[in-house]
Amino acid sequence: MADDLDHVARIQAQWRRERPDVDVTPQGLYGRLHRLGDRLRDELEVEFRRHGLGEGEFDVLAALRRAGPPYELAPGELARHTMVTTGAATKRINRLEAGGLVTRRVSDDDARGRVIALTSAGKRVIDRAFTAHMANEQRLQEPLTEKERKDLERLLAKWLAAFEE
Repeated sequence: MADDLDHVARIQAQWRRERPDVDVTPQGLYGRLHRLGDRLRDELEVEFRRHGLGEGEFDVLAALRRAGPPYELAPGELARHTMVTTGAATKRINRLEAGGLVTRRVSDDDARGRVIALTSAGKRVIDRAFTAHMANEQRLQEPLTEKERKDLERLLAKWLAAFEE
């Protein structure tokens, strides 16, 4: 095997040798997406931690910030905007509330309902964290040309749409 093969290519070469009857071509795409996803997640989490947040807390604060003034959502809406269960959202909200970044109050419309709101401290944290996060994402894309980025985004959007329809 050539030394210039990446990790996934080495695995594919081993499988081709051991199982020449099986087409391992798809493994190249999935293996690289999986490894890249792990590496990117690690790089993104470094920036979240710099702001005292985990990925989940960042997601909650970002969803509240994107909601616009008065920066509040019901827990169910928050769970939908962050693509997690209400139970997972509750854990995140509890941590953020303990840190003074969000508040929880009874809904004006329904005494049984609750509303989660971004505090001024939470707004400052998410604004700083989001700015740094976007710069970090830009840095992580630097190995690709602008055309490659656009092509990759288009292809990934097409592929994802096939599963989300």
